[in-house]
Amino acid sequence: MANNSKAGQLRIIGGSWRGRKIDFVTEPGVRPTPDRIRETLFNWLQTQISGARCLDLFSGSGALGFEALSRGASEVVMTDQSSAVTKQLRSNADLLKTDSAQIEQCNADNYLQRAAQPFDIVFLDPPFETDALECYCAQLESNGWLAPRAHIYMERAKGSPAPALPAGWQWHREKQSGNVCYALAIRGH
Repeated sequence: MANNSKAGQLRIIGGSWRGRKIDFVTEPGVRPTPDRIRETLFNWLQTQISGARCLDLFSGSGALGFEALSRGASEVVMTDQSSAVTKQLRSNADLLKTDSAQIEQCNADNYLQRAAQPFDIVFLDPPFETDALECYCAQLESNGWLAPRAHIYMERAKGSPAPALPAGWQWHREKQSGNVCYALAIRGH
């Protein structure tokens, strides 16, 4: 790994790659979603994940994107602005022998300015210090990135306010674990 980045490791907890371990780059802002939270999230999504087209906008460790593929998502687009992170994500895709992960090194704002390709599920787990969930939700909605009944998963720091949702969205589930508040919203139209 380049740039003196240290490697961490996480385990895929369900699906066809259950128990497989993948490495991730331990850079500032990279916070792998813990096993317990991933298990809860994918229980929430169990009837939506098979065949779903997913966007993991702040991929970091790749925990959510690779977990989605392991559980039957048809495609996951993973974006991150770090070259070391995207290099490791590509290495993990090769290790898992999947061509269903499209990995792009880019800033989330720049990605959302492109021509939209609607997604069924979006994972929004930006670095906590950005406090920009509301902005990303608005961009996803106004720029045409969401399928009619899209599910949007969000993580934020415990104690931080929930973002205001775009018109037609509603909160579906919300929980807290440690320093993380995590929630699932559904686009209602």
